[in-house]
Amino acid sequence: MMQPKHFVTLKANAKINLALSVLGKREDGYHDLEMVAQTLLLHDNIFMKKVDYPEPKITITSNVHWLPTGKKNLVYQAIALMQKKYSLPGGVYVDITKNIPVAAGLGGGSADCATALLGIRRLYNINVSSKELQVIGKTLGADVPFMIAQGTVLAEGIGERLTRLPPHPSVYVLLAKPHFSVSTSVVFQRLEKYPLQNNKAKLNNIIRAISRKDPQGIAKNFFNDLEVVTAGHYPVIDQVKESILQNGAMGALMSGSGPTVFGYFRTKKQAIFAAKALRRYGVRETYLTGIYNKFI
Repeated sequence: MMQPKHFVTLKANAKINLALSVLGKREDGYHDLEMVAQTLLLHDNIFMKKVDYPEPKITITSNVHWLPTGKKNLVYQAIALMQKKYSLPGGVYVDITKNIPVAAGLGGGSADCATALLGIRRLYNINVSSKELQVIGKTLGADVPFMIAQGTVLAEGIGERLTRLPPHPSVYVLLAKPHFSVSTSVVFQRLEKYPLQNNKAKLNNIIRAISRKDPQGIAKNFFNDLEVVTAGHYPVIDQVKESILQNGAMGALMSGSGPTVFGYFRTKKQAIFAAKALRRYGVRETYLTGIYNKFI
């Protein structure tokens, strides 16, 4: 049996949605979704260390000075849940180095939360499977189960029913975040004013293109039902998307509830040129990354 560790350093990978279809609102207030989600190489770094506190104390620090470090932080909630569930002794110190932009539609908070669950499993050598961690993670956020699974996944329900897809082919991914952030709950509230779309054919096309390792086939079928809502309030999203397409992208889409727009490129040179072109729209926050297919 592996011995428990005294500290671990883990990566919390960002994600994008290649397809996001809203099927309807549930009685519990959530929405039924059908999504193809993909983790990226862009990641936060999570350092976790056991501390010999007399009580199960949690201390969190971060390079982002305004990031909540108390009970409102999902990492804090994840650790506290595991401490209670498994009667873990002592305390935990966590340092979060944020590289994923916050409130950007890239799942940074959920990724950190999922990584904290995985980190506690390693720190204390807890005999809990990744599937069981996904069930625990669902209570903390709809994206957390996928962030534990990682890779290329079809996510259904509120995002917790996961089906592993073949690995996504390599491609250069340009992320462009406008200067504002977006509230996911507000976007879903505004969505009720829009008619539901039927994008099943595009979703199936994306899944088939993934199986064929055809990034262009994936990119030409991108869709996101939330894009029209966020872009309706922030027209710059459509401008950013159009600029990315005009500068050589195979396809471009807003990720999640936004406001980050991503584009698929064949070459690094094309992606860098497209990033520079976005400055005319005031977009200074761009990231060039790639596909991350390793999964737990």
